[in-house]
Amino acid sequence: MAKKPVTSRSGRFLKLAGMTASVAGQYAGQRARRLFRSENEEGAQSESYTRMAGQIASTLGELKGAVMKVGQIASQTQDFLPKEFSEALQTLQKEAPPMPFEVIVGQIEAELGKSVTDLFEYLQETPYAAASIGQVHRARLRDGTDVIVKVQYPGVDESCDSDLKQLRLALKLGGLLKMPKEHVDQLFGEIRVRLKEELDYENEARNLEEFRRFHANDHWIIIPRAFGSHSSRRVLTMELVEGDHLSAVTPVKYSQDTINLIGHRIFTMMADQLFRFQCIHGDPHAGNFAYRPDGSIILYDFGCVKKLKPEIVEAYRKALISALEEDYAALDHHLIDLGARVESQPAVDEAYYAMWRDILIVPFSQDEPYDFAESDIHKQVAAKTTTVFKYLDYFRPPVESIFIDRMIAGHYWMLKRLGVQAAFRVELEKYLQKSPG
Repeated sequence: MAKKPVTSRSGRFLKLAGMTASVAGQYAGQRARRLFRSENEEGAQSESYTRMAGQIASTLGELKGAVMKVGQIASQTQDFLPKEFSEALQTLQKEAPPMPFEVIVGQIEAELGKSVTDLFEYLQETPYAAASIGQVHRARLRDGTDVIVKVQYPGVDESCDSDLKQLRLALKLGGLLKMPKEHVDQLFGEIRVRLKEELDYENEARNLEEFRRFHANDHWIIIPRAFGSHSSRRVLTMELVEGDHLSAVTPVKYSQDTINLIGHRIFTMMADQLFRFQCIHGDPHAGNFAYRPDGSIILYDFGCVKKLKPEIVEAYRKALISALEEDYAALDHHLIDLGARVESQPAVDEAYYAMWRDILIVPFSQDEPYDFAESDIHKQVAAKTTTVFKYLDYFRPPVESIFIDRMIAGHYWMLKRLGVQAAFRVELEKYLQKSPG
């Protein structure tokens, strides 16, 4: 039986406040113990972090909403939280437990001003999918059109700001935000703007149409259309467009050639959005994509869309060129333009850049197909995360490009789980040859 949701602002605040107090207490205890113990300090700290991380992940998962979405983002942005937290927050990427059906029905009727029976021929009780800020149900319009209805959880938008403040406080009191207040302000400011957009389903409907127009000539990209008559700020009804979830893309149904074709198309879609459209689908996890044996890719969920400043796209392009050419002085300069490097700090040791470049460049540095199924880039990155602390004061979360990094990390995992074998060097170089236009 589904747990009764915490939808009131006071209920959410109390739940988060309890979590914050517990985390702060654990951190204070850890600091006190550190005064009297030096041996195995790292192991004790890791154990404490794991305990705090588990509690935070559990609370965010139960509350859903803004804090769960931030947890998902944090799990993919591993440069500002200890690894124990990134690992615990990965659990938030999995499907959330559903809300009770009567809550969903009440939200639809309150938003659209009609009874569910007047609006739909049927509305399926079992969710089609459940996520952080809402869930999706299959339905059929009165004219016989099969649709899916995305319904926002009650109270999520009203509690967004207080949720974010409380989560930030918990991370601060737990000693987990290892960066200046100014950078924290920028990071949470960017996340807040994206969340406010994502909580507005009318905005998502507009995003759907914009991406449908941009990809109109890409016959292999399928984006569902929205039905304005059955949509509002907290309810979004879209045509039902089905495909195979990533887990169903198996050799029984898909040849390796088709999987490789899908891989190339994912790369093209990502690069076109970044360099040509300068507007990206910013929530690239497996549940937001589906596939068909003809090589088609279906895109869902356009709540999190990031419009990019032209100068950011250009700085990103130049940073990639510099990394490929091993021109680390130029790379340092372009990272400052991106807002990723603190300009007042001296130049970063070129060997540090070379280390990361040699890990991350592999899929783009060879003419032979790269086997993503066998890739261990993520493990190599994890093994080097301790080196980040040496240059902690030199870098900051790249607020303007953080969703580009999130997009690339999300697609890396999709290419890996699909088992794509492809060489992207020639394709990447085409996008880097000239300024986007």
